[in-house]
Amino acid sequence: MAYQKSRSSKKEHAFKRIARDVKAGEIPPVVLLCGKEQYLAAWGAELIENRFVNPAAKALDLVRFADDTVTVTGIIEACETLSMFSERRVIVVSDFAPLEGARLKGFSDDDEAHLAEYIKDIPESAVLIFTCVIPDRRRKLYKACSEIGAVYEFDTLSESDLIKFIIKRIKLAGKTCQANVIEEFIENSGYYNKETDYTLYNLENDLKKIIAYAADDEIIMQDVLSVISGSLETYIFALIDSISTGKKGEAYKLLYNILSGGESIYRVLSMIVSQYELILEVKELKEAGFGKDEIVKTLGVHEFRVKKAIGFANKYSSAALRSILISAYDTDKNIKSGLITQDLALEMLIASI
Repeated sequence: MAYQKSRSSKKEHAFKRIARDVKAGEIPPVVLLCGKEQYLAAWGAELIENRFVNPAAKALDLVRFADDTVTVTGIIEACETLSMFSERRVIVVSDFAPLEGARLKGFSDDDEAHLAEYIKDIPESAVLIFTCVIPDRRRKLYKACSEIGAVYEFDTLSESDLIKFIIKRIKLAGKTCQANVIEEFIENSGYYNKETDYTLYNLENDLKKIIAYAADDEIIMQDVLSVISGSLETYIFALIDSISTGKKGEAYKLLYNILSGGESIYRVLSMIVSQYELILEVKELKEAGFGKDEIVKTLGVHEFRVKKAIGFANKYSSAALRSILISAYDTDKNIKSGLITQDLALEMLIASI
C-alpha cells in the first residue's frame, strides 16, 4: 500500500498519528522518530517492528545499528536485502548523531549526502527507521526524511494523555488510584517543569516505585508523597493547597520537609510570593472574562499551572489574595531587618493566611 501523508491536525500528538498509520499499514520506507520523549520514539519503533516483522524471523528481518557499527554501506545493504519471512524488513539506526548535526566517527558529510540521495529510491520492502532527539532541520538527511518519508516528533504529552498513560500502567499493576492523587503525582514529578530534563522514562520509573511502595490495592496520597521528592515549586503548591483547605498542620509539616532538605528560607518565601502572585493574576483575568486558554496565552505559563492556580483562585477573593501578598512582603522585610527569626517568620505567615 502506498504511503499517504497524514492530513491530521497539527495539534495531534505524534504517538496518535503513528499508531493510526501503523494500524493502516501506511508506513513509508523511511521514518524519523525524534523529539524530547524518546520513550515514545522507542515505543514507535517497536510498534513498526511488531507490525511488519514476523516474530519468528526477527534475527533475519530486524537489523539494528549502533554508533560504533553504522556505515552507509551497511545501511544500504540492509535495506536492499529482501525479507525472508516478514512483510517488510525493518532497519533501525538509533540515536543517529548526523541527524542532530553532530559528528560521528567514520561518517563524513559525503556519507550523509550519499545516504540522503539513496533513500530517495529505497525499496518499499524495507522500513529504515532513524531516531534522534533534536534533529537539525538544515541537514540534507533530515530534508530527505521529511520529503520522502515521515517524521514523527514526540513532544511532551498533554495533561489528558499523560493521565491516561499513568492510569493504564496503574491498572496493569492491578492497582487503583483517585484522580486527585494522580494529579498530585504529576505535580510532584516535575513533568511540566521546563527547567528539568524529566521525561516519561523518569515518570514511569517513579510510578513503578510508587506501585511497589503502595501496601494496598489503592495508591493513596501518602504513597506518592513518601516516594517522590518533587521540585520546590510543586511542594509550594502542595503547601498552598494545605493552607487553602485549612490543614495548617499539614502545611507546617510540608514547610519543615522543604527546609530540612536544605532549601533557603528566602527562596521558599520567594516561591510562596511568586505562586500567590500567579493566583492573583489568574483571579483577575478570570474575573475579566478570560478563559483558561486565554490566561495561558496572556501569562505565558504552562496550562497545568494555570489550571491549578484557577483552583486556588476560586477559594479566595481578590482582596484576600492581596492581603496575603502584603503579609508575605512584610515577612520578607521583617526577616531582612532582623525583627523576627527566619523560621518563626514563615510559621507566622502560614498562621496568618
